[in-house]
Amino acid sequence: MISPFAPTDLEWATAMLTQEWGAPVVVSRGVLHDPRRLPGFVARRDGEPVGLVTYHVTGDECEIVSINGYGVGAALLAAAVDAVRGLGCRRVWLVTTNDNTRALRFYQRQGWDLVALHRDGVTAGRRLKPGIPELGLDGIPLRHELELELRLRD
Repeated sequence: MISPFAPTDLEWATAMLTQEWGAPVVVSRGVLHDPRRLPGFVARRDGEPVGLVTYHVTGDECEIVSINGYGVGAALLAAAVDAVRGLGCRRVWLVTTNDNTRALRFYQRQGWDLVALHRDGVTAGRRLKPGIPELGLDGIPLRHELELELRLRD
């Protein structure tokens, strides 16, 4: 079941974000975000939260700021895209890191296009979030941000 992210989810979200990313905040494109303060959706199994997506709308664009949860990512992403389409967004975008090949495959299978490489974006992000590790998944040096987008309209 997918439901709107609510204040009753904050304790769980804080613990999950901290476990996944070392802190309940994320950096993308040089901006520090606190997903707990953003709109989003929670996936639940048997009433328990198992996934979260949050987003930030600026003008007619939306950034997917965070997405977590195995086996529920497609449903969470679809819920967020539907919500921002209803807000009139023409473009939804997100950033993943150069080490996260699983996420890159997932987003492309969902119809997202790889549109930009932000060289040393993660390296710069460490100024805002010093706890970002030097090595990422599979021992790959964590340095770059990869931007993907989904066009909702031109």
